[in-house]
Amino acid sequence: MRRGKVGVPVFRFVLSPGPNIRTGAAPGPAGIAFHQLFHCVAFHRGYGVSNMAARHFPPFTSDEALARLKDGNERFISGRARFPTMQKEILAELAKEQHPHTTILGCSDSRVPPELVFDASFGELFVIRVAGNVLGAAILGTLQYAGQHLHTPLFVVMGHEGCGAVDAALASKFHSAKESSRIEVLLEDIVPALRNLDGSKSHEALLHEAVEANVRYTMRSLLDTPEVQARLVEGQMKLVGAVYEIESGRVRFLE
Repeated sequence: MRRGKVGVPVFRFVLSPGPNIRTGAAPGPAGIAFHQLFHCVAFHRGYGVSNMAARHFPPFTSDEALARLKDGNERFISGRARFPTMQKEILAELAKEQHPHTTILGCSDSRVPPELVFDASFGELFVIRVAGNVLGAAILGTLQYAGQHLHTPLFVVMGHEGCGAVDAALASKFHSAKESSRIEVLLEDIVPALRNLDGSKSHEALLHEAVEANVRYTMRSLLDTPEVQARLVEGQMKLVGAVYEIESGRVRFLE
């Protein structure tokens, strides 16, 4: 992984019609290219180019990052996704460093690619994917990297309807089903999230509740870490949960 440098670097800006950062209005071709380099947000806010390198700040607040995810998901489900290709100039700039606005812990399921679901371009999302969106030593280390070195203001734990890993954990808990040894280790990280579920419900209703319970369990586990507690106290981050609905393509953010 390549660390984001301290301070925001100065890039060459093209002063052409671009998107409204807060409303998401459709940009022109050059605007699409350069709004993907989030440093233009600093310019939009009035930070002079001369002092950009002297400041260290996320390109978006956590609320702005969450609004971008919601707007992108709306474009995705309405068939208006706007990032089918990428200009070489942008790839060259992003090769130097990254400044994503959101870190997403999601499931490995091939039907749930966060970059597409949120209509996000290169460099916008720092994505961690593992079956069942569970925590573990490597996952926690990656999340810590995102917080300490990339300084993403928004962290999202995203499960999805019909998750096979969660379904297997339900079978393990309520029917004593057995899996291969390493899958069993994975399920051990999910089963504790299911402790308050009513096994007498229909399978569909139970799985629906279990997916959300697993997301909330992971969130609580993260909230117990000293790093997250410190950043929340400082007002430097927001942690939210979400569930992706495979049939509709909509992301439901949890209250």
